[in-house]
Amino acid sequence: MADEPKNQVVEALEPPDAVLVARARANDYSSYEELVRRYQRRIYALVYNMTGNKEDTEDLVQDVFVKAYRVLHGFKGNSSFYTWIYRIAVNRTINFLHKRKRRGSSVSLDDVDQAVERDPALLELRSRESPVRDVTISELQNKLNAALQTLSEDHRTVVVMHDIQGMQHAEIAGILNCSEGTVRSRLFYARKQLQHELAEYAP
Repeated sequence: MADEPKNQVVEALEPPDAVLVARARANDYSSYEELVRRYQRRIYALVYNMTGNKEDTEDLVQDVFVKAYRVLHGFKGNSSFYTWIYRIAVNRTINFLHKRKRRGSSVSLDDVDQAVERDPALLELRSRESPVRDVTISELQNKLNAALQTLSEDHRTVVVMHDIQGMQHAEIAGILNCSEGTVRSRLFYARKQLQHELAEYAP
């Protein structure tokens, strides 16, 4: 009986990704749904910052998780599940952006405005600031999202992954299958371009 509370605590803990992946590969779809729940928000943020369009993001995120489930048998566990599905999301989004560029499609500023209202980090910051500061933050966020869309797909990707989502150079290099030097070079160039686009907001 003395061990019962400890066992209850262990049972209450969420299973690690590797366990959920194994169950999902054994046709336990509820385990895959749990993996989606864990990472859907971060994948959505990645894709939105790369596309700047809400409808495109929703379609792409759904496509990413459907594709990942279909090829889950190919996941060897050499990296974390998050890194694996993140790589799928990056590749699918870059392919989409290439196709969109060929079609000559553009990003609606209305989508940028809506993203500002949904950004949890931004909402938290705005809740602690004055109404005057709210306007400044909103304007800057709009401008930043628009400026991101001026970058090439490769440069936009590393900025989103490093500066927005806080990933390390080595992790980014592993996902993009390039060297850390390439990641740093792309970051340097992208930041220079963003600084130019955001010059009017510089202190």
